[in-house]
Amino acid sequence: QIYGHQCSHTTVLSSKTILKEMNLNNSRLLDSGAKEICEGLKNLVCELKILKLSNCDLNEESCSALTSVLSSDFSSLRDLYLSNNNLHDSGVKLLSDGLKENCKLEKLSPAAQEACEYLTEMLGVNPLVLKELDLSEDKLGDLDGEKLSALLMDSHIIIKDFQLHVELNNCKLTEKSCSVLATVLSSKTILKEMNLNNSRLLNSGVKEICEGLKNPVCELKILNLRKCGLTEESCSALATVLRSNSSLKELDMSNNNLQDSGVKKLQNGLENTNCTLQKLSLRKCGLTEESCSALATVLRSNSSLKELDMSNNNLQDSGVKKLQNGLENTNCTLQKLRVLGENLLLLRELNLSELKLGHYGLMKLAMVLQDKHCKLNTLM
Repeated sequence: QIYGHQCSHTTVLSSKTILKEMNLNNSRLLDSGAKEICEGLKNLVCELKILKLSNCDLNEESCSALTSVLSSDFSSLRDLYLSNNNLHDSGVKLLSDGLKENCKLEKLSPAAQEACEYLTEMLGVNPLVLKELDLSEDKLGDLDGEKLSALLMDSHIIIKDFQLHVELNNCKLTEKSCSVLATVLSSKTILKEMNLNNSRLLNSGVKEICEGLKNPVCELKILNLRKCGLTEESCSALATVLRSNSSLKELDMSNNNLQDSGVKKLQNGLENTNCTLQKLSLRKCGLTEESCSALATVLRSNSSLKELDMSNNNLQDSGVKKLQNGLENTNCTLQKLRVLGENLLLLRELNLSELKLGHYGLMKLAMVLQDKHCKLNTLM
């Protein structure tokens, strides 16, 4: 490991050597160290082609120094790694400017290069320096899924959040697209979030994605699948993911016709000791008190769940009572519960933001809040 004050000794870069690669990953270089290195990189005799600076405590000052290298007529640098540094938006902007000029970075596969050029033209910024890639609505354009996959798997990419919002009437995602995304998830990337809301993936598409999620190298933590045309079959596939010791921490399946049968299949994954899911959203999924029974069992099983959203379902008072029994169990670690029902006394958080209560409803809510048994501490 090298520290920032030791980088002044990297005068070797300013000397006539055959050094082509330097790996300084996981070193505490700081900006001062990166600046010293950049002075060497700008020297006419430097022939370094590969520089690895991942997880080196760098920020925007380093980006400024590296930009001067990237835009230099003399730099031989072709391969630059900067993942896991606190570059901030301002630093990313500086790098983007450097990539627009004389930059010769070239270690991209032909497919990844084509996707990179397409997205650079469309977004006005090189996707290699983005931490979040938003291809909402029509932004995906004519970009081929396999080319996008190649780009996401490239070693240069620092994207952590991948948002792909596609409206149903303009959906370009198919089962084949999901197969491509599964390939991305099965590869060593730093992708942490995938938002596929409002895409008509169907069960077949989710099954493909689940194959990627089960891969040990997958580090995805957040998966959003709202309004994707899913049923209980998708729940079966996702239950196998939850049982597989996956990295998934948040799952949103709201606005899908899962029914009680789907929740019962999810239960098998949620109860498993390998499951590390902390947040589950099942809003408007056609659920009744049967789902409450299944999830109450989960709450009693010492599960990892911290947040559960079951609002906009026909749970009835009897369903809320069953959830209440789960909340009272000493094994229950749930911190936030969003659910609508007449029995609100045991709830810790209540979200009424989408309801028009009227005068009578407000009076009834006031009575609940004044009850000595009420444990509500958050009202929205």
